[in-house]
Amino acid sequence: MKKKAVFLALLASLTALCACNGGSSGKKGSEDFVSAVVGITQDLDSLDPHIAVAAGTDEVLFNVFEGLVKPSVDGTLVPAVAKDYTIAPDGMSYTFTLRENVKFHNGKAVTADDVVYSIERCAGLLDNQDPEVVVESALSVISAVEKVGEDTIVITLSEPNTELLGFLTCAVIPMDYTSQKSAPVGTGPYKFVSYTPLTEFVVERFEEYYGEKPYLEKVTFKICASNDAAFMELLAGSIDVFPYLTDEQASQLPADYNLEVGSTNVVQAMFLNNDFGPFADLKVRQALCYAVDKEELLTIVSGGRGHIIGSNMFPNFGVYYDETLENYYTYQPEKAKQLLAEAGYNESNPLTFTVKVPSNYDIHVATAQVLVEQYKKIGVNAEIQLIEWAAWLADVYKGREYEATIVGLDSALAPSDVLKRYTSTAKNNFVNYENPKFDELFTKALASTEEAEKISLYKEIQQLLTKEAASVYLQDGAKLVAVKKDFTNFLFYPVYVLDLAAMKPAQ
Repeated sequence: MKKKAVFLALLASLTALCACNGGSSGKKGSEDFVSAVVGITQDLDSLDPHIAVAAGTDEVLFNVFEGLVKPSVDGTLVPAVAKDYTIAPDGMSYTFTLRENVKFHNGKAVTADDVVYSIERCAGLLDNQDPEVVVESALSVISAVEKVGEDTIVITLSEPNTELLGFLTCAVIPMDYTSQKSAPVGTGPYKFVSYTPLTEFVVERFEEYYGEKPYLEKVTFKICASNDAAFMELLAGSIDVFPYLTDEQASQLPADYNLEVGSTNVVQAMFLNNDFGPFADLKVRQALCYAVDKEELLTIVSGGRGHIIGSNMFPNFGVYYDETLENYYTYQPEKAKQLLAEAGYNESNPLTFTVKVPSNYDIHVATAQVLVEQYKKIGVNAEIQLIEWAAWLADVYKGREYEATIVGLDSALAPSDVLKRYTSTAKNNFVNYENPKFDELFTKALASTEEAEKISLYKEIQQLLTKEAASVYLQDGAKLVAVKKDFTNFLFYPVYVLDLAAMKPAQ
């Protein structure tokens, strides 16, 4: 409440500033808005799309890069650099016909050689592979990428996989260009202009884009130190779009902004390091699940918005999502206490652990604060440690140096992608979960070419994660977006992207 009072006072003091500042939107004649400023709270971890790790980077670079296919708002994958494709019935090969007259932002035409190079780079198949490139493990099934003629690419696999299309959204980049890390070049609707670390990332409309041209000529992604700092700039009128509002901020939104509500399309959880002593015990992990009142959590954190989940998948996966798991762990604090007692924890020997939370994500910080209070009710001492995003990536995600953490994990449009991190050999298995049964089921599901069997296996996998309480699964949070009323047509996708190409001036 104290925080809210501060915002209200500052809102009043900024009224005059808003009137003279007026944001950064401007009109070109009487039709187009020249530019818009989008507030983001996370710096980009790389400008090279094949090196970037953070979801917050991917959502911005979505405007600059495209793959053979790209996601649409309805969750389907549609042709992008490719104009069409076929998948062999046995799931052993994919054939793509490239679109004519697609150009890179440097003016060069996209060739089949560029596409082969890009896929091989993402799959780790190049002879001179850049060690910084994050090799996509899902592409390890590729045995060959071949150019057949000037406009056809054939991808041959070593084993059946009908989900590979979801990973061929990987960016197509020019094979002979060596400055992606400093001046990125892609094929998307916007091209790179400039980047100042911790300050801004600027793009402008690519006039030679093969598809429908963006309405905005220029977009500046303003990198703010925190959610609160971004909201202060919004109150001052200097930010046109802010996609990370808290529920409290949404209630204070100025009259010249609309509130757009969608889904974050992430799995938010308190992820547990299964190698940390206490969390190696199933009873401890289950106790932490039973001790969470998810309804109260959603009410406090997001005003009741958001979708409760029970495993490592979110609802937009449709038929693959097992909604029955949402209520597997109902709020039962007494049962939680009993499980802890059976595991050897009590008042004289309380369970104690630290939750590392990235400080730039208010929703995760607020979630941590709620969970800490709920855990106190069962005698568990959880301490919050706020860390910067770069430190989280290095220490938690890559180094696995943590006990528990609260974050949201995004996914490609493939059910295998949201679940593969739990396989024993996955490089991104930062929760250190190991289960031979999981590995067996996952391998079988990935290789299946029968949709009914695949659905059944992926649901069985989700059930295994839930029953074993691999982590404390919480919600697919609500995405609250502030959009200045000068603009319309802000689109929500079933994946974690931020598309500015479709935004239009309000009529």
